[in-house]
Amino acid sequence: MATLGVAILLTSCGTAAEAPKKTELSLYNDKGAWSKYFEDMGALSKQKIGLGVKPVGHTDSAQYQALIKAAFRTDTKPDLFTWQTGGMLQEIVKQKQVADTTAIWQEAIKNGDLPQDLAPYYTFDGKQYCVPLNVAYWGMFYNKKTFDQYGLRPPTTWDELIQVADTLKRNNVKAFYHTSVLFSFVWFEQMLAGTDPDLYDRLSTGKAKYTDPGVVQVMERWKSMIDAGYFVNPGDKTDPADSLKNGKSAMVSFGTWFNTSMTQRSLKAGTDYGFFVIPNINASLPKTSVIFESGPLCSLTGAPDADASMKYLKWWTTPEAQEKWATTRGDVSANPKVAIADQALGQITKDAGSGKYRLVNRYFEATPPPILTAALDGFGLFVTKPAEYQKVLQDIQKAADEYWSTHQ
Repeated sequence: MATLGVAILLTSCGTAAEAPKKTELSLYNDKGAWSKYFEDMGALSKQKIGLGVKPVGHTDSAQYQALIKAAFRTDTKPDLFTWQTGGMLQEIVKQKQVADTTAIWQEAIKNGDLPQDLAPYYTFDGKQYCVPLNVAYWGMFYNKKTFDQYGLRPPTTWDELIQVADTLKRNNVKAFYHTSVLFSFVWFEQMLAGTDPDLYDRLSTGKAKYTDPGVVQVMERWKSMIDAGYFVNPGDKTDPADSLKNGKSAMVSFGTWFNTSMTQRSLKAGTDYGFFVIPNINASLPKTSVIFESGPLCSLTGAPDADASMKYLKWWTTPEAQEKWATTRGDVSANPKVAIADQALGQITKDAGSGKYRLVNRYFEATPPPILTAALDGFGLFVTKPAEYQKVLQDIQKAADEYWSTHQ
C-alpha cells in the first residue's frame, strides 16, 4: 500500500506540473491596424497546424516597446511579438530574451522559403533570431488622378522629380507628404542614401559625423525643398493614406507595406494610385539606392509554450502562409516563391532580388536606439523650423558621440 501510495502521489504531481499544450497563441504587435490580417492568419494556421492566433495590437510605438520589455520581468508574457531589426533586436538578443531560430532559418533557406541575403539582418554571433514578419522596399506612392490631371509621369531622375513638384506647386497642389512625428526621418534617409550611400552607412556605424559636410549639404537641400513649399504642413494630423487619397498631397514616400493602407480604402493600384522608385540625387552612382526594411516576428526564450511558438514561426515562413499574408494585405513577401499581384510592387521585388538596386538599411533599424531617439526629435524640429538644421545636426552628433564613446 505504501508503494502504491507513492506511485499515486508521483503520478498526480507529474500531471499537475505539466502545462496544457496551447491551441491559441497571443501575438503582441505595434500594428494595431493589422489586427484583421493577423486574425485571418490565425484562422488559416488553426486549420493547417492546429494553432490559432489572438492579436493584441498597439498603435503607440514607445508604449509598445515598454510593454514588451516589461514582459521580460513578469509572468505575463506574449507567445509571439513583433519588433525591429538592427540595434533594437540586438539589444534584447544580448539580454538573452529572444528565442534562437537558427534551425528554422537553415531549413527555410534550404527549401528556398527565405533568401540568404535576408539572414544578416537577423544574425548575431552566428545565430539567427526571429523570422521575417514582412519585408518592404521604400519608394513613392502617388495619386494617379492628380498626375493625369496635370500631364505628369513618374520621374526617372531627381531633376524630373523636382520638375513634377514645381508643376504641382504652380497648380496649388502640395507635392509631398511629411510629418514631424515618428517618420520624421524619411526624407533624411532617402536624400542621404540617394546622394552618398557610403556616407549613410558610415554614419550608422559611427565612422562619420552628422556635422560632416556631406550630411550638412543634404540638410540644406532638404531645407530648400521645404522653403520652396513642396511639402504639406508637418503638423497636419491627416492620415498619410487619406492625404494621398483626397489629393492633399500628390506623393507619399513609404515602404511597400503602405499599399495595405491604400487597399483598406478600396483604392485600386494603377487606377487610383501608382508607385515608383525614387531616383538618386547623385546621378553618377552605379545603382539606385532603395531603402529596405524587414520587421521581425519573435518568440521569447521563456515563452509560455516554446514548442507551440516555434511551430508557428516555422509555418509562418512557408509559401502557404506567406501567400495568404501577402495577398490579404496587398504587399510583398519575404518568401521568394510568392507571386505579387500588383505589377509595380512585383517589379521592385523582382529587381531588388536580382541586384539591380543598392539596398540600404532603413534608418530606423540602422541607427542605434539612443542616437535614433535624438534624431527623431531633431528631424521633427527641423521640418517645423528648417533654419535650425545646424543645431539639429549638432544635437544628434552629441548623442552619437556619447554612444560611440562606449560602443564599437
